[in-house]
Amino acid sequence: MNDESPQGGGKKPESGDGSASLSPVGCVLVLVTAFLGWMCAGWQLSITSIAMPAAATDILGETGKAEIGAWVGRLVCAFLLGAASGGYLFGWLGDRIGRAKAMALSILWYSVFSAATVFVPIPIFSTLVPGPWQLAILRFITCMGIGGMWPNAIALVSEAWPNISRPLLAGAIGTAANFGIMTLSWIAANHRLVTVDDWRWVMWLGATPVLLGLFVLVAVPESPRWLALKTDGPGAQSAPGLVEIFRPPLIWITILGISLGTVPLFGGWGSSNWVMPWAQQVGQEIGDPGLKARLALARSVPGTISSLLGGALAMLLGRRRCYFLLSLAAFGCAQYLFWFLHPHDDEFAFLCWFGALGFFSGFFFGWLPLFLPELFPTRVRATGAGVSFNWGRILTAVGVLMAGETMLQFFGGYAEIGRVTSLIYAVGMVVILFAPDTSQKQLDD
Repeated sequence: MNDESPQGGGKKPESGDGSASLSPVGCVLVLVTAFLGWMCAGWQLSITSIAMPAAATDILGETGKAEIGAWVGRLVCAFLLGAASGGYLFGWLGDRIGRAKAMALSILWYSVFSAATVFVPIPIFSTLVPGPWQLAILRFITCMGIGGMWPNAIALVSEAWPNISRPLLAGAIGTAANFGIMTLSWIAANHRLVTVDDWRWVMWLGATPVLLGLFVLVAVPESPRWLALKTDGPGAQSAPGLVEIFRPPLIWITILGISLGTVPLFGGWGSSNWVMPWAQQVGQEIGDPGLKARLALARSVPGTISSLLGGALAMLLGRRRCYFLLSLAAFGCAQYLFWFLHPHDDEFAFLCWFGALGFFSGFFFGWLPLFLPELFPTRVRATGAGVSFNWGRILTAVGVLMAGETMLQFFGGYAEIGRVTSLIYAVGMVVILFAPDTSQKQLDD
């Protein structure tokens, strides 16, 4: 029932651009459910950082200790590739069947498969698929829903609210995942530790948004801009194809969007996220299993605040200047952290610098929801934004997998990995020079 019915929030007959617009109730429903859906996806992001190292250690057992670093890389890789695949598939669905329906399906998807992960290793499959690979496969499938949530949420919110509200709303959507990461990190640090013997509870928590998905499916109104394009008549447009954004004239915009999305994603998952298995290793050595959760909290709290302000900062400084300065600041923080600090030698300093890295990198996730929808027309906005944001995960996955597989042979340890992989922020300072200026641009149909 994702339509213009009163139960779905209703719609007004016209807006400033001549298309229908949602009622205030409909706009609020869109914003609140999009925020909650992406916040709950943030739980899954936090699960990847906090719970997967423990899960891998548990399932591998004593005989697999030497492989833990490699399996952490494989599990992050499974998350990244799953999210990339889901961003493409569910983004395309959002352009075909509607943003609200595709958003609901994404939430249901990551909730159901999060619950399935609780039962790994599943004995009936163990002879064909060993336990660690069961975990990786289910992580891939679960994270397809995460990838689908982001493009449909930002497309729906961007199209439902007036252009004047978009910087603040971009920040709100950008901060939702960080808020989810922060809340799960806080629970894990203060109420129930995630340990090798007790990690499955977070998978049950990740399954609770199934009720939200059902609510979105029956109650949240559809994007008025998308509905206007799908109406019968001379202005109606056919459904977009899967490859349309990879053909002229959009292909170069798509490549640019992927590049801009890759930098913060690789910086987060392919670089600074190596602090988490590093912290687990140090915590086990010194008998402090809460160290990992404290570090996750130190990173997620400032990141939550800054992602809320990312859209406003982009408006204040300009899209391109903002991205360049954020890349520069994140580069400096990461290099200092990995070259000169250790999580045990001076935990307070390590927490502060890791928090600073989280603060500056968090701005990107308020910047991206503002900028990426401006690059694409309405008919392919969800697909284009989804590919731009999520296909960066494919490049990140390759880097994470290579780092995990060769950590001991080439890098030597987690600090060495971080020193090399955080160079991605320097790449961001170059890529942004090729981006168009969209500061005075409104969303195109």
